[in-house]
Amino acid sequence: MTDTLHLGQTSTLPASPDAAVLDYPANPRPGSDYLVRFAVPEFTSLCPVTGQPDFAHLVIDYVPAATIVESKSLKLFLGSFRNHAGFHEDCTVGIGQRLFTEMAPKWLRIGGYWYPRGGIPIDVFWQSGPPPAGLWLPDQGVPGYRGRG
Repeated sequence: MTDTLHLGQTSTLPASPDAAVLDYPANPRPGSDYLVRFAVPEFTSLCPVTGQPDFAHLVIDYVPAATIVESKSLKLFLGSFRNHAGFHEDCTVGIGQRLFTEMAPKWLRIGGYWYPRGGIPIDVFWQSGPPPAGLWLPDQGVPGYRGRG
């Protein structure tokens, strides 16, 4: 197993997303295209204007190449947004782009299904490009806002 900074260690929540360190161990199945999904139903960040909390259900899908993202380090990274002031678009796209840049998967997409702000839910989507041919790509499973749960 590749050394990781967080797995099996006591870790504290990073002060900011920029301070978070993500761990990327080797892909255990490098010869196979498969989908990895992280569902994050209780993501929070702060409104950059009012400082009030914003809530979202994130779904991150990716097809690994040489590495995978270790889940504890991902949880700490995502948790660091609790004190981060950013618009929905910045948070969602920034998470996707950072994972894609650092992990270099074959493909990645993120759906940010944000709860209403000012009475309007805002959903933000980003992907790195077209998915690999023949990949089974299930729907992200988050319904349009109707008292989402």
